[in-house]
Amino acid sequence: MRVPETNPKIPMLSPSLYETDFYAWTQEQVTLLRNEQWSQIDLQNLIEEIQSLGKQQRQELRNRLSVLIGHLLKWQYQSQYRSRSWLATLRIQRLDIAELLEENPSLKPYLEEGLRKAYLKGVELAVGETDLPKRIFPVEFPYSLSEILNYDFYPGEPSKLVDESEQ
Repeated sequence: MRVPETNPKIPMLSPSLYETDFYAWTQEQVTLLRNEQWSQIDLQNLIEEIQSLGKQQRQELRNRLSVLIGHLLKWQYQSQYRSRSWLATLRIQRLDIAELLEENPSLKPYLEEGLRKAYLKGVELAVGETDLPKRIFPVEFPYSLSEILNYDFYPGEPSKLVDESEQ
């Protein structure tokens, strides 16, 4: 059996550190940046990763909003099943959203757009965790931004759970 010849004029591309060991690549880039070794920095991949970090923050905000909205819908539409767990989820999501916005204030203008996208997932969460049909939930987002971020806002009829947890 004959082995195919390789063309010595075409260099064999070996996988880069970025492709084979991402963590090692990040540490290498940090060292290069600290040592101001600009010409050795993997600029294309570094740009891509920094851009990705920004997208992750927006996604984190949407995810938190989705969980919050899903639980607000469950709270309102299945009041007979309210629990301390639901209450804790509402409060924790609000705290996490506030912290995320405090650490990333430039996300605040994105809140309205993020809410629209998060509402669709919030409805899916509520449908998936209840026996309620999707058609029961409003097509349009039923709460204001200030309401969902307000620690004292719980839609629907009042609940003793909220009062008891304040004691």
